[in-house]
Amino acid sequence: MPPDSTETKRRILIAAQREFADFGLAGARIDRIAESARANKRSIYMHFGPKETLFDMIVSGVLAAMAEAVQFTPDDLTGYATRLFDYLQAEPDALRLTAWANLERPTATADEADTYSRKVDALSLRFGDHATDVLALILGLVTAWASASPALLSTSKVKSDEIRRTMLAHAAASLESTFAAPR
Repeated sequence: MPPDSTETKRRILIAAQREFADFGLAGARIDRIAESARANKRSIYMHFGPKETLFDMIVSGVLAAMAEAVQFTPDDLTGYATRLFDYLQAEPDALRLTAWANLERPTATADEADTYSRKVDALSLRFGDHATDVLALILGLVTAWASASPALLSTSKVKSDEIRRTMLAHAAASLESTFAAPR
């Protein structure tokens, strides 16, 4: 019986996600992906094309899974922010992969641009011209601790994600109330 290519693809995708999350696009090695997936390099190129295409596919898949798991709610940004925070605590690869993508592939894909455009349009009803900036600040608040310097975090007396989640909720609620356009 020939090997199951579906299973091989699954193993490659799992190994590629781990490799890209750990090393980014530039640092990732197809050799390590192949070894981890128990596949040969040729099968990776045959199924997925060049490393850049595989990286983009992995990032796109992670973003789609995140969007599916964390519904965007323009009328409740505080709830959205805390759900996204919880998701990223449970799925740290999602944040690492998006950080690598922003560093190494700074041109937005059509899907990414469309996703943000729809969110900004939905927020425009509440925040008018501030919609893009409010969304950027909410996302910045969600990822603040993940992107903070380890030297800064080492000085924090707060070590609990629950306390940080509460702080995030208060900051997001304040942002929502401060910049909401009068209705």
